[in-house]
Amino acid sequence: MSGHHTRLRWCNQKSCFSTELNAEIKSWLFDSGSLTARLLKHCSGTFSVKVLSVKRATPTPDEIKALKLKVRSQAIIRQVLLLCDGQPVVYARTIIPVSSLRGSLRGIVLLGNRSLGAVLFSDKNMQRKPMEITSLKVTHKFHAWTGCSSKEAIWGRRSIFILKNQELLVSEFFLPELLN
Repeated sequence: MSGHHTRLRWCNQKSCFSTELNAEIKSWLFDSGSLTARLLKHCSGTFSVKVLSVKRATPTPDEIKALKLKVRSQAIIRQVLLLCDGQPVVYARTIIPVSSLRGSLRGIVLLGNRSLGAVLFSDKNMQRKPMEITSLKVTHKFHAWTGCSSKEAIWGRRSIFILKNQELLVSEFFLPELLN
């Protein structure tokens, strides 16, 4: 996978996009709590997780850089859609370096249709590094990965979580259906 097609401009929440964002998307992007918990409150009916894939692969260059991995490092990449009442509202991509799959973290790849957020936020010792945000244009490869047919940009965020002294990168892209 060429880095040219996967590069995104990520910036910390204080330094970019502040004037381009409306209050509603800002509230989703900058919420430091559990996205799963917030979606449970937001959904009028049922919340569910649809697993798109879980496989060992090479992360994108941006993901490798964020996790300070060696070039061509392998990771478990989990891609899911978070759904409200059967409607996809968030595309999430988790990068778990192979080196992090020791001890109690090994089970994280066996989540199936369970929410990663529920696991992360239930651990009192979990730490979260500062969030970064981006805008995903319709021409970007990731846009197609989200399954979104809208021609508008999709806002996303990512952060590194530290669980059991191991790091994993979680990226979440808020689909237009969430805000409609």
